[in-house]
Amino acid sequence: MVIKSPHADVAIPNVDIWSLLFDRKNRTSADDKEIFIDGETGRSYNFAQLKTATIEFGKGLKSQWGFKKGDVLGVFSPNTIDYGAVVWGALWAGGASSTANPTYTVKELAFQLKDSRVKGVVTQLPMLPVVLEAAKQIGLPDDRILLLGDARDSTGKFKHFTELRDTSLFGQSKTKVDPQKDLAFLVYSSGTTGLPKGVMLKHSNIVANVIQSTSVEKRSGLHSLGGPDGKGDKQLAVLPFFHVYGLTNILHSTVWDEYQAIVLPKFELETACKLIQDHGITFAYVPPPIILGLAKHPVVDKYDLSSLKWLNSGAAPLTHELINGIWERLTIPVKQGYGLSEVSPVSHLQTVLEWARYKGAVGKLMPNMECRVVDLEGNDVADGQEGEIWLKGPNVFDGYLNRPELANDTFSADGFFKTGDIGYVDAKGNFYVTDRLKELIKYKGFQVPPAELEGVLLGHSDIVDVCVIPAFDNERSTEVPRAYVVLAAGVDRTEEKAKEIVKWTSTKVAPHKQLRGGVRFIDEIPKNASGKLLRRVLKEQAKQEDRAQGAKL
Repeated sequence: MVIKSPHADVAIPNVDIWSLLFDRKNRTSADDKEIFIDGETGRSYNFAQLKTATIEFGKGLKSQWGFKKGDVLGVFSPNTIDYGAVVWGALWAGGASSTANPTYTVKELAFQLKDSRVKGVVTQLPMLPVVLEAAKQIGLPDDRILLLGDARDSTGKFKHFTELRDTSLFGQSKTKVDPQKDLAFLVYSSGTTGLPKGVMLKHSNIVANVIQSTSVEKRSGLHSLGGPDGKGDKQLAVLPFFHVYGLTNILHSTVWDEYQAIVLPKFELETACKLIQDHGITFAYVPPPIILGLAKHPVVDKYDLSSLKWLNSGAAPLTHELINGIWERLTIPVKQGYGLSEVSPVSHLQTVLEWARYKGAVGKLMPNMECRVVDLEGNDVADGQEGEIWLKGPNVFDGYLNRPELANDTFSADGFFKTGDIGYVDAKGNFYVTDRLKELIKYKGFQVPPAELEGVLLGHSDIVDVCVIPAFDNERSTEVPRAYVVLAAGVDRTEEKAKEIVKWTSTKVAPHKQLRGGVRFIDEIPKNASGKLLRRVLKEQAKQEDRAQGAKL
């Protein structure tokens, strides 16, 4: 059975991204309204400055690099207020941007730059050594490396992006693109298995998701006049812009919805709290680790966070315990959304009106979308029954760059994208995502969702973070769940504490979900920049630990 969105379809204009954001006739804010504000320095862009910066950079790309339709610009940078000017400048010139994780190693960056066939890279001064080595490996000349951000190259060898100007005799004009066919962004999957894959997102995909998200978020009280200072809503821009979650929900939506974004290069809890207090920030899209910090860290009590209307959590499942913890501590609603890079990224979204009634749900299907929930054979399951989530809509991508052989595994015969995520839908149309298909632990044939166990464990007063992975039990010849736990400050890591946690958990879950793999203590749970747990890192650690233990025996 194909599930339709309960929301009425919205009109999605057939325009490219730059035209949507900068050629619109219905903008209500003045040209001098600040849009992006640097949370550290206070440097900012208003509407007029931002539009001019994108055009001037686009002209420079065309004039000095011969940048043309279909070319790709690499962007290797943490969050900065210059990010939008660079990627939208590339769009103005007819090209696309391949946004890379600024914590990549040389090898990882070189792979993405080569795979996406970039014509140049824009980075920040601290990342320059990594870019230079990666560029050398793929044969990209040094004069195709530019800088953004506040720092400049004292030698003058590497230009700032604002120095790439139009030098042509007759000037440059905006390149015309086909929104339904031409690429806008190449974002890369997190690569939890195998090499990262380039997700090809067209102009129409991003345009659709910005319009879809706005139509739902208006039900959550977002309005350009709604801020505590009368100047409109303000967002804490901490999600990484290289990731499609930050790219769409912060970078693009900020301009489209005309609110302000206070930009942080990376998340630091106390800095974030201070910015919320000082700027009167009204909302934020965040991953679960930030929710965790706000719920449990003592530094939060030093700041007034009362301006926050709501928080939206995505990137990984959020538990009842954390949702309740934020409400009990700060009286702030935490709603959820769900999506993937391949859907630009949001496919499901809650409103503030729904968060308390449907805790644990990721919301209803976005407007203009369809969904199926299927079993392992691809047969539709009944409401309330778990299955793999399949999606279709104008925001869904067409495929992976240079990987046509993946098409049959990626899309169903009737055109639905196979997410690989497990979940179910209730009778009211609320979706619940329970786990990744490939992350399910198989204990004697029973399926054990790690995220469910993690949610239970986070309810323990001594646990501040946790990741559950499969460990192999030779005695039972099966996978068993093992928890890697970060304890609260002052709690001793003892064998007795580990046993106590195992026993405590056994009273709260079914027999097949018990922690037969035990509890191991760890300083920090490994996560990627978007907040997803890197289970593969701990899986490898578990194998090494078990091999070492076997050698001792």
